[in-house]
Amino acid sequence: MYQTHKAFTMIELVFVIAVIGILAGIAIPKFAASRNDAVIAKAKSTVAAVRMGLSTAQQKMTLKGDFTPITTLSVASGYDKSIFDGINGVATNPLLEYPPRSCKTSSANECWYTADRAKYTYKMPMGGSVDFNITNNKLTPLLPDDTNTRLLTD
Repeated sequence: MYQTHKAFTMIELVFVIAVIGILAGIAIPKFAASRNDAVIAKAKSTVAAVRMGLSTAQQKMTLKGDFTPITTLSVASGYDKSIFDGINGVATNPLLEYPPRSCKTSSANECWYTADRAKYTYKMPMGGSVDFNITNNKLTPLLPDDTNTRLLTD
């Protein structure tokens, strides 16, 4: 009796490795693009939440008879601090219920940063940034026609 061993031939193995390589070459760039899309969607939702929070805060202040303009949205400025955590610098009056942390370092991306609590910057995942300030109690972009700005506000 002859014994036969069942195994893959070298050609079959090379073919499978080539197919896996082709699939990886297609999937990895798609995955990177979808990750950037998710990061942008998160930033867009933060912009929307800040704008809604500003509107709500202004309405509450008006109902109380307080017509003080909103000029800042954070208690502190700098790296690795909470951001959007206090209207007009008051920690007991947060703009967002769960405020995000600002960038850990100056080279970080995909995060918010404020140096002076007057200008709020979002550092884009693919480089570049979008600057916002508070104008007439609204979060407004400094360059409304910029490509990155349109990604976050459209």
